[in-house]
Amino acid sequence: MTGVSGENSVGSKCSLLELAPLQAILFDVDGTLCDSDPLHYYAFREMLQEIGFNGGVPITEEFFSKNIGGKHNDDIAMVLFPDDVQRGLKFTVDKEAMFRRLATEQLKPVDGLYKVKKWIEDRGLKRAAVTNAPRPNAELMISLLGLSDFFDALIIGDECDHAKPHPEPYLKALEILNVSKDHTFVFEDSVSGIKAGVAAGMPVVGLTTRNPEHLLMEAKPTLLIKAYDDPKLWSALEELDKN
Repeated sequence: MTGVSGENSVGSKCSLLELAPLQAILFDVDGTLCDSDPLHYYAFREMLQEIGFNGGVPITEEFFSKNIGGKHNDDIAMVLFPDDVQRGLKFTVDKEAMFRRLATEQLKPVDGLYKVKKWIEDRGLKRAAVTNAPRPNAELMISLLGLSDFFDALIIGDECDHAKPHPEPYLKALEILNVSKDHTFVFEDSVSGIKAGVAAGMPVVGLTTRNPEHLLMEAKPTLLIKAYDDPKLWSALEELDKN
């Protein structure tokens, strides 16, 4: 980790400590529960190349991370097809179908996910999944990961007036779980997701699953971790347990 995130992580223990007694933890889905970005990237790259986007030159991972990763499909359609948003929306629907086919065969959990799942269950904390993914994608991923019975609620950006990076999906999760933002934190992996959690007034633990650390830092996460088995996370949770 860089010095910047190291400094950030020192303050993070205090920030998470202030949540005691902890009531709930909120999770993004794509890139946070599972390493799904490579599947999304593959689907976008193949399908965009097929229609001659960018002169037929395949999009790069950097382009994907900057313009697509973590964003709502309405916003992606406007970025990729600014002159024909309806075409863009149809494209994203087809792309999601391709993603679901890939996910069924290749989806894997982020390292340490089931360890943190057990920690949450052992403490009887409430939990919700909060995502910009379409409902069929979110339900499929959660099911493939064996987490359908784990979550108390699933909040879909499409079903809110505003998707992330607006705080509404996270505020809705707090309302449905009947918990306070002062006793809840968020796991996220994208800039838009971290911004949404921060705007909702909660500390956000960012995962550097795929997105560059320096970009995530700009969104002001409380702590950055590589995965759920990162010692920094467990150090913070142990401190929280003592309070």
